[in-house]
Amino acid sequence: MRFRFANHAIDTAAARAELLDPGAGGFVTFEGWVRDFNEGREVTALEYETYQVLAVKEGERILTEAAARFPVRHALCIHRVGRLALTDMAVWVGVSATHRGEAFDACRFVIDAVKHRVPIWKKEHYRNGDSGWVNCEACAAAPHAAAPHAAAPHAAAPHAAAPHAAAPHTAASGAAAPSHDHQTVPSHGHEPNAA
Repeated sequence: MRFRFANHAIDTAAARAELLDPGAGGFVTFEGWVRDFNEGREVTALEYETYQVLAVKEGERILTEAAARFPVRHALCIHRVGRLALTDMAVWVGVSATHRGEAFDACRFVIDAVKHRVPIWKKEHYRNGDSGWVNCEACAAAPHAAAPHAAAPHAAAPHAAAPHAAAPHTAASGAAAPSHDHQTVPSHGHEPNAA
């Protein structure tokens, strides 16, 4: 069970080879791609940032949970960081298991948990020249959100280089800001789209 980040295109053939196992009868993958439209806005590119030490620990924890919940042989998740163009692969999840059902279930569990729990921040670039950080709505509802430093409804852009940057406005709690279920956080003073 492995979780890692890539600064370059994900090599799916090499990733698949890591999961080969003579005892596996099923292999399932998920690929997340950069699309051109989100929440009513035309998207031209994405940027991902993360605090990798914390993110890898949480990603590994998710894969360990998947192995405990589902009888899988192997699981791997690779997430891109940096700037991505339309149609680029942003995330790849692969699971091998004795039977296909467990592979499907574990693959879905992994991608859903990664989206909600791993501290990865996404900045969308829009056709009109605006850009905005996209933040997880689940963060605002999490128990740690009640802390005074986490009360702001919209998080500021992350600062991945700072060792305390576990999550925007939640760094002191050590909570992870999930990446993909979104609220748009404006940059350059622009208002976010209404959710």
